[in-house]
Amino acid sequence: MSTFDAAITGAGLVTSAGIGVPQAWQRICEGAGTAASAVPALAGTPADFGCQVADFDPIPTLGKRKAWRLDRSSQFAVAAAVEAVGDAGLTSSDWSAPRVGVVLGNGIGGAATWEKQHRTLLEEGPKQVSGMLIPMLSINMSAGYVAMHLGVTGPNFVTATACASGTTAIGMARELLRSNACDVVIAGGTEACLVPSIVAGFSQMGALSKNADVERASRPFDAERDGFVAAEGAAVLVLERVEDAVARNARIYARVTGYGASADAHHATAPDPEGAGAELALRSALRAAEIGPADVQHVNAHGTSTPLNDMVESRMIQRVLGDRPAVTSIKGVVGHALGAAGAIEAVATALSLHHSVIPPTANLTKQDPEIGVDIVAGAARSTPIDVAVSNSFGFGGQNAVLVLGKA
Repeated sequence: MSTFDAAITGAGLVTSAGIGVPQAWQRICEGAGTAASAVPALAGTPADFGCQVADFDPIPTLGKRKAWRLDRSSQFAVAAAVEAVGDAGLTSSDWSAPRVGVVLGNGIGGAATWEKQHRTLLEEGPKQVSGMLIPMLSINMSAGYVAMHLGVTGPNFVTATACASGTTAIGMARELLRSNACDVVIAGGTEACLVPSIVAGFSQMGALSKNADVERASRPFDAERDGFVAAEGAAVLVLERVEDAVARNARIYARVTGYGASADAHHATAPDPEGAGAELALRSALRAAEIGPADVQHVNAHGTSTPLNDMVESRMIQRVLGDRPAVTSIKGVVGHALGAAGAIEAVATALSLHHSVIPPTANLTKQDPEIGVDIVAGAARSTPIDVAVSNSFGFGGQNAVLVLGKA
């Protein structure tokens, strides 16, 4: 056991694979893509498909009056947090509110609100812009609304490290527990950016897949991969000290045993071609967990389905961890949910440890011959796992890595 482990005692998911952990985990393990063509909000954009959370209704969780005051990204966050806290078997009577923190990752904020109100400004004038624009738009509000809904008053903030944001949030949550600033931390990530300006921006960069077979467009590590598929969603975990979780007889999915972070200091959008920054984060996480590379049995990869990222990441994994770990990317199923991606993948990694099952990399039909790591494909792989790693990398050269251990 490392010098400090955080127990994962609850999880909540809002994804295109399903709303709620049981449904989403089943779809992820089935390895079926969830991208849908002609997302209504994206009509007229160069890429009008994505992994959308279908049939999401915030009213049962928030009530009608509160729901309309929150951007979709905050609605996702609250729904996932409520599920996670319930899954952990916790209620407000079980904690001291000032000792409960909330740390959420978010990449862009209330993008849908921003677009809608900007359109109102241009078409109807400034007097018609909503007075709720700023609290709906601001990137910090997802964490703020989770705290308000749950009535918790401990440290509350959002991490914004692009597509590493959710992973960074979980790493910071572990630090809050380790430093004794909190007894419980509600941590994860959320994003709702299937809106024209954001998707058009990614499209103009050449980052998105152009595959007409949209359900199979996200294909990490495949020889024919050509870009990622934009997604939305949220994931939230409940973290506690292991001894506290054991004392209340809580079910522990897995332990967060290490966290590492770094910067490429290389390019705004492209990863370091040698994966030097990613390697630095991975080695830092392994040191924090007090384990060696040979101890890692599974890697939940960032695996975006872009030609450059998948190649750089796979070579870095092979260089540091060798050929032994079984590698997967769940983005073939749920797409790339930006600031929420790392949190969704952390939940999947914890469930892999808990159930001894590694989901397949969806849509991988022909592995890139230059990618030499052991990619799980075709079907889920049942295998005992004691130690797993979850990688996340983002624009700006942001790198974050978690090490998770079996409970």
